[in-house]
Amino acid sequence: MRRSVSFAGLLPVALLAWLPVAAAHQAEPTPAPRQVLTVDRYADDDAPGSLRWAITTANQAPGTYRIEIAAVGTAPYVIKPAKPLPAINGPVAIVGLPWQQAGQYVAIDGAAYVTGEGTKACPGAVEGQYGTNVRTTTLPGLILRDTQGVELAGLEIRNFCIGVLVNRASGSEIHDNRIVANKGGAGVMLTGDDGSGQSTATTTIHNRIVRNEFLDNGDGLELTRGAAWNLVADNVFRSTDANPEPSQGIEILWGNDNTVIRNRFENYSDGLQINWGNRNTIAANTFTGNSIGVSLTGRDNVVDDNTITGNGIGVAVRPQPTSLPNRISANSITGNGLKIMRCQAGGACVPGQRRGAIVFGVPGLEHASFVGSRGGGVHSDPDKLARICSDRVNENCQPAPNGGIVAPVIDSARRDGQDLSVTGHFLGASNTVHRIEVFGNAKATDDEAAHYLGSASVATDAQGQGHFRLTLSDAAGLNGVTATVTSLEGATSPLSAPRAVGR
Repeated sequence: MRRSVSFAGLLPVALLAWLPVAAAHQAEPTPAPRQVLTVDRYADDDAPGSLRWAITTANQAPGTYRIEIAAVGTAPYVIKPAKPLPAINGPVAIVGLPWQQAGQYVAIDGAAYVTGEGTKACPGAVEGQYGTNVRTTTLPGLILRDTQGVELAGLEIRNFCIGVLVNRASGSEIHDNRIVANKGGAGVMLTGDDGSGQSTATTTIHNRIVRNEFLDNGDGLELTRGAAWNLVADNVFRSTDANPEPSQGIEILWGNDNTVIRNRFENYSDGLQINWGNRNTIAANTFTGNSIGVSLTGRDNVVDDNTITGNGIGVAVRPQPTSLPNRISANSITGNGLKIMRCQAGGACVPGQRRGAIVFGVPGLEHASFVGSRGGGVHSDPDKLARICSDRVNENCQPAPNGGIVAPVIDSARRDGQDLSVTGHFLGASNTVHRIEVFGNAKATDDEAAHYLGSASVATDAQGQGHFRLTLSDAAGLNGVTATVTSLEGATSPLSAPRAVGR
């Protein structure tokens, strides 16, 4: 049970009396109201009242204006730029008034100038490559570059190669929008790309992407090349049969310290894919209908308290050149193991691929054994792709992920009244504390983790042997248990074999 703690009880009375005064003195001044530029013409020209005019005007004095797009005529409300719009210089807000007033979006539609055959209309940075999963910043709808403090709300941004490009931009908020059918880089791309494909640190930080609907984008959202300390919360990432390249709901590539919480991911190759990103927190999300729910490389990423159900693989931990720790904790993982053959730069389509709740050693597009698309027009030299070690480890292959940590063994699971007693053993690092987590399942033979029941810290002896006994409550109706072990460094094992609950 969580208990709230009042710090007021720990402070001297004199200091408590001072706090309201101090807070008043430290309060930020109220900003001056911004002048409103009203978009009341949907023609794409430079005349007053157009969106192009409003952005150009606001760019001349950042922080002065708020752009409000009015309802013109009857719904649907659609602006079709004939050519790329100017990059947006913040601080500025661009808000669709019909959304504020009636929950209807104003569409900014790129179909007038993003033309061509499917994803080939969206070229990559390398000649001959196209679509999602190739490096690109091509043909975005709205551009936030080398700026800060931009707000976008109440818009439907559709039919571009990238819906919104956030390139070396910070402190912006994209909320309550629909991001639809952007078929190149992503629906929203947050990237520190320096223009040559290299990462830049501290340039794409503290952005908030909240309460948006992402529908049928190649990648729903990307956090790449140094994007860090960004929040992605309360969004829906959904792909349907209309999506020509259903890759990732979110891809994190060389992005660190981002927080992804309370989102829903449906029907992608990977719901969320981390490629060599570190310390990202993935919590309280729902993953369903994906070939892989969560796909991991990098280090110190945390996958916690998510609902992962009805996927091919719940959590796939991929090999990488150095075996680094990633934590998988307190999730509800059930009903996975489905044969979902969707592999656009992700997913699980290797013949005979093991499926289920938590699977180690799943190949990604960096591996020679990967089966699927590596991106439009991408031709890889098989000799330069990585190999995954089998039982025989050599210098030319990548080792087992998470240090090859082995699942624990449950020796017994017995119900005593309302309580459940679980005992078991594991092998870990010597003289070190490990974390055991126990999960309950409806059937005795279920090998997933439907209900998180509890945890314990257990120390090993000099030989690395650890033994645990947990007494757990709230196990009514559960007939089988599984468990994981997590090292002190934060590397989590696969699930143990199931153990039937006896009496």
